[in-house]
Amino acid sequence: MEKTFEIIKEIKRLKKEKNAVILAHVYQPGEIQDIADYIGDSLDLSKKAVNTNADVIVFCGVKFMAETASILNPNKNVLSPDKNAGCSLADSAMVEQLKTKKKEYPDAAVVSYVNSSAAIKAESDICCTSANAINVVNSLSEDQILFIPDRNLGAYVAERTGKEIILWDGFCYVHENITFDQLKQLKKVHPPAEIIVHPECTTPVRHFADFVGSTSQMSKYVAKADQQEFIVGTEDNFIYRLQMDNPDKIFYPVETSCNDMNQIKLEKVKLSLERMEYRVYLPEKIRAEAKNALDKMLRI
Repeated sequence: MEKTFEIIKEIKRLKKEKNAVILAHVYQPGEIQDIADYIGDSLDLSKKAVNTNADVIVFCGVKFMAETASILNPNKNVLSPDKNAGCSLADSAMVEQLKTKKKEYPDAAVVSYVNSSAAIKAESDICCTSANAINVVNSLSEDQILFIPDRNLGAYVAERTGKEIILWDGFCYVHENITFDQLKQLKKVHPPAEIIVHPECTTPVRHFADFVGSTSQMSKYVAKADQQEFIVGTEDNFIYRLQMDNPDKIFYPVETSCNDMNQIKLEKVKLSLERMEYRVYLPEKIRAEAKNALDKMLRI
């Protein structure tokens, strides 16, 4: 405990010395959320960083999130505390594969989920988040959409928009691991609880849930609900945030976690600030083209 206190004290000192801001995704461990200046989903955090006067952004999340922060904050040093904290979903879409698909479907609009690399965003017509994916797709004049890279979110968008969604064969294992049978059993053990799940979950899971939404949408739903108990169908660390914001309510995890999100530790955050590592570098052409896709989304 004493060592942890000393690490946190040093992080605060370094943050002040480097004029840094710490961003933590809601899937980060509780100890990381506790030291953050801002906590939220990846895009919201990157937007908040734009409005700070910080010179350095320490992004406690995975690689694509730090890239997004760098895209929107080109004049700031963006650091990732663990260079190996990646995302299997983002890695499921490679640029050459996308170029081939675009030739196969020349009339389709390319919509990339923010959970993708900067290079994929640069090849896209527009980006989306899990919160605004339906609005983004509905805003497009094209009836045919090439949706990258999450097949489950794409299927959810197809259900809600009625458009022809060409699905990429990518998925988030954290959400794919949540099963209908698992939720059915949890509901049996906790009958009063409502089931809330992320749209990256499979179709049977989404259809069984009482509410489907992004982490920000789930947060708002829980805060306003009269219901006191919830089964939470997303990364288990999210419950830490829900519990902090709603101390009078009860949350049950589905026991699914992201290995990469849990790579970030207090010691790594301290070392990141000490050594100014690991910096996110993006070629300007990719950064500018990716920003164009993000800006189109932000205007909707």
